[in-house]
Formats: sequence, structure tokens, C-alpha cells
Amino acid sequence: MTKPSSPPTVLVIGLGGTIAMTPTTAEGAAKPTLSAEDLLAAVPQLAATGIVVKTQSFTAKPGASLALDEIEGLAGHLRAMDSQGAFDGFVVTQGTDTLEETSFLLSLLYGGKTPVIVTGAMRAPYLAGADGPANLLAAVTVAAGPQSRGLGVLVVFNDQVFDAARVRKIHSTNTNAFASPDTGPLGTVAEGRLRLLAVPAHKPLPLPAATARPARVGLYTASLGDDGSLLAPLLEQVDGMVVAGFGVGHVPAAWVPVLQEAAQRIPVVLASRTSGGTTLTHAYGFDGSEKDLLDRGLIGAGHLDPYKARLLLTVLLRSSADRSAVIAAFAPAGTTPEGRG
Repeated sequence: MTKPSSPPTVLVIGLGGTIAMTPTTAEGAAKPTLSAEDLLAAVPQLAATGIVVKTQSFTAKPGASLALDEIEGLAGHLRAMDSQGAFDGFVVTQGTDTLEETSFLLSLLYGGKTPVIVTGAMRAPYLAGADGPANLLAAVTVAAGPQSRGLGVLVVFNDQVFDAARVRKIHSTNTNAFASPDTGPLGTVAEGRLRLLAVPAHKPLPLPAATARPARVGLYTASLGDDGSLLAPLLEQVDGMVVAGFGVGHVPAAWVPVLQEAAQRIPVVLASRTSGGTTLTHAYGFDGSEKDLLDRGLIGAGHLDPYKARLLLTVLLRSSADRSAVIAAFAPAGTTPEGRG
């Protein structure tokens, strides 16, 4: 007789956010008050899955107030539990304001085999049509599934599964708020299980060990008529900069001397301010074009959007990475030619 296998075990870790909010004023303004255990109580359907679910409350903040150090601490906590092998999957619940960023940051810092699924809600639990319970049920289902193992950090929202490196928040209020403009979802949750359609195209390079070195990385977005006078003083105050350029990586010609000088001192990464697509390397050659800027020492972000590029550069600088390590880390995104820089 075959011995029955033990049911999968998933740990749900709460960080706060809309999914955990209740009204705290007479006007109905909400704040995060619910624990991870409270969230599970709102999903009675979990009992029918056979999945054993444990809970931890890590913090209780709106997504906008989460800090890099907190996510770094969470990543270390997840790595430690992954090494113990006590869980088949982890689910992190948080606010959607920064979910696209924290999930990517976790993907850079975690590195374990146990899947980490990040989810949240657009409608608080006390509102009609609250989406938190359904998102949590789907996230636990994906976390417990063997197909997720080794895929790193995934985002589950509205029964869709996204690569943390590609997901974007595309709407401020709709429950269908997340998408991956370039690739689409990796899979869906249907009939109580994950239906995986694709896997992430590449994984980040192993990053240097973290140090206590502080790193301040700025993000500056190109806009029509900006002469760069605000950019120059900002470049003097940061350890690295991400420039969100027009289109495939273009900036006003007036910015070129300022960026060239800065790129000799600090890493300056060139991203696109658009919601999809990539920066290029040599399609255009005018002053302020992507080729011109790369030739002057900027580093292409490729398919990484400006927010994710800033996080990758921050992690690298906090790890004391040199310029060659920065270039190598951005190269898999697709537009830093081998040997450039």
C-alpha cells in the first residue's frame, strides 16, 4: 500500500496594505489593521484545498510606506525558512501601491527554491466586491503547486500569474490592476490549480553579498521642454541615477553634457518612460539618442522599467558592486552590448 503524501504547507506573511485595511474614522478612511490570520478567516474555501496554511504578520503598513530595509529583512527571513525546508510555498500580502517594486526587489534578494507569491487587493475587506479573499486563495494555490518551485518570486492577482520582473500596476482603482505589457501573464489559476503557460525568460545574475554601505539612487523622468537645470543638482546628490527617457531611450540634447559628466562619476542607467517595450542601442544617432548616450557611458536598462532599474542599481550599489558588475547585471535585460562600458 502506498503511503499517502503529506499535504502541502504554505506560510502567509502579512505586510499590511489595502487587503488588511478597515475604516478607522467616521468618514470611513481606512488603515491596515488586520493580521495575516484575520485575512485567512475571510477565505473559508481554503479548507477544501487540503493545503495547510500558517501565518505570520511581518508589519502593518500601507504599501507606500514600506522601506527597502524592511524588504531586505523579509528576504533574509524567507531565505532562512527556505533553507529549513519547512514550507512548500510562501505568500506575501501587501499594498498594491508598491507591489510591482517590492516583488522585483524580493526576486533580487531572495534566491531560494521555495516559491514566493506576492498578492494584495484593490478593494478593502469592508467594501462590496472585495477582491482580497479571491487573490489570497489563488496565491496560496500557486504557492502550494509543484509547478511554481524554482520560479522564484511571482505575483498573483485576479487569477493571473506574473513574472516579478515584468509586472506593472496599470490602473489605480480597477481590480484588474496588474499586467505585463511585453509578455502577458505566465499562467492562470482555474478550477483550483495553476495552469502554467510560460516561465520567466531569464533570472537575475547572482548579486554580491550585501554590505552596510548606504546608496541613494535617483530617478528622473524626461518631459517635454525640460532643459536639465533640475537634473544637474540632483546628480550631485546621488550615488547612482536612472533616467527614464523618451521612447527607446532619448533625452533632450541639452542634457547630454550633464549626463556624460555624471556617467564618469556614478552609474547612470538609461530606461524608457513608456509602459512597454525596451530601450535600444543603435537605431538613432542624434545628440541625446540611445546610441549617443551609451557611447558617453550610460548603461541601458533594456526591458526593465525605470522603477525596477532603480531597485536593481540600488541593490548593486549597496553591495559595493563596481561598474563592470553593474553592466553585467543589466545585460540580461537586453540592451547593454557585450563589452560596452
